[in-house]
Amino acid sequence: MKDKIVIITGASSGIGEACAHVFGKAGAKLVLAARNQEKLLELSTQLSTYGVQALPIVCDVRLEKDCEALVQKTIAHYGQIDVLINNAGISMRALFRDADLKVLEALLQTNFWGAVYCTKFALPFLLKTKGSIIGVNSWAGFTGLPGRTGYSASKFALLGFMEALRVENLKTGLHIGSIFPGYTTSNIRNTALNANGQPQQDSPLDENKLMSANEVAQNILKMVQKRRKYHILTTTGKLMYWINKLFPNYIDREVYKVISKEKNSPF
Repeated sequence: MKDKIVIITGASSGIGEACAHVFGKAGAKLVLAARNQEKLLELSTQLSTYGVQALPIVCDVRLEKDCEALVQKTIAHYGQIDVLINNAGISMRALFRDADLKVLEALLQTNFWGAVYCTKFALPFLLKTKGSIIGVNSWAGFTGLPGRTGYSASKFALLGFMEALRVENLKTGLHIGSIFPGYTTSNIRNTALNANGQPQQDSPLDENKLMSANEVAQNILKMVQKRRKYHILTTTGKLMYWINKLFPNYIDREVYKVISKEKNSPF
């Protein structure tokens, strides 16, 4: 990763922030993209203390023009792009029957269209370097999670997009990878939208018992280095994937059971 140029969306917290530290320590030069300028500046200052070059860029991935500007500023500063990590994302927690449609629209706009926009503008430069595009997906990208219809829809859409893009580029040398973390320590559950589109503010899970964002970031680095197509993290995730394919009725019942036992479950 020495001197590779890596764009990370959603870099101000969680998996994105962890990726900044992991890729920076591996020798990469970074572009940190998120909406929160203060957090981006704080992170870039932290990284500079151990010699990591990081360009903070305020970017709302829901806006096509912001994503185009992100790529243009990257090229103006570094001259190339080697890795794009489409990590920016939000979640939700409400039954579909109760949720305002703007909640689902927000999920699709951030989780799916944000990745599409960034990929579209970065693609010509990534083709030149035969670089990597990583989509940070979820178990919800292959198993529909109740109470998270918009989240599951966005992650299924992201996977379909990445799959088609990968096949389109079989002969170009471009690497396309999708990673599927389990529940990961971050603020995504605190900022998850309720039925009215407001952050729920309280996580229904014990965050101390979840996979660390750093562990996910380390696996993303390995994906890029080994140019892997897929990586499902945790034994539970792998079991869910295969049981969903072989015994879909069983997995439906088990997922319903688990979600319904969450604190303040929508069921």
